[in-house]
Amino acid sequence: MSTAVGTTDTGVETGWTVDFWLDPACPLTRHTARWITQIAGQVPLDVRWRVMSLSVLNEHREDDPEDDPDGFLWIPARVAAAIQTEHGHDALGAFYDALWTDSDGTEREWIGDIGEALRRTGLPAELAEAGTSADYEAELRASHHDGVDRIDAEIGTPVLAIVTPEGARRAFFGPVLNAVPAVTDQFRLWNAIALLTDVPAFRELKG
Repeated sequence: MSTAVGTTDTGVETGWTVDFWLDPACPLTRHTARWITQIAGQVPLDVRWRVMSLSVLNEHREDDPEDDPDGFLWIPARVAAAIQTEHGHDALGAFYDALWTDSDGTEREWIGDIGEALRRTGLPAELAEAGTSADYEAELRASHHDGVDRIDAEIGTPVLAIVTPEGARRAFFGPVLNAVPAVTDQFRLWNAIALLTDVPAFRELKG
């Protein structure tokens, strides 16, 4: 069974890697992101932030499960793709955090101003222009499919691709959370995911 921490043959502690695909405007995904960030501060866990898009995911559907007739969700996703492409995964994570918090660090119920989030993150203001252009459309779709195509099931956001300390690799949709768990539950949830990662036949679980 995998545990939250592993060791090499030389006794050096090793950790987990989680590639975290997110649509930056999804409120439920924000709960998962806050949970994984808090876990990463307590166990050896490297989180790499990557963008996916509910707009891309649902564009083939006749209905609109996100109720976004004006295409608003494309804007933060395209900006996120531009940041990931030009400045990397850590910069995307910092921007995402600023997008969902006020300047005093208070968590928001909905995303804030993109320009303000860029300023607070120290990223170029002109990146906001990507939100209303197709300049990073190919990069957005490539990043989206890099995550979504790992799972052979109907999914949404977030997608987590996990590498254990032993090198095993699994991808999951979720966990989808309606709130950030209490501290004790945060570790229980992480340990449950660690157990599922060790079960090759596991595919999907919904509540």
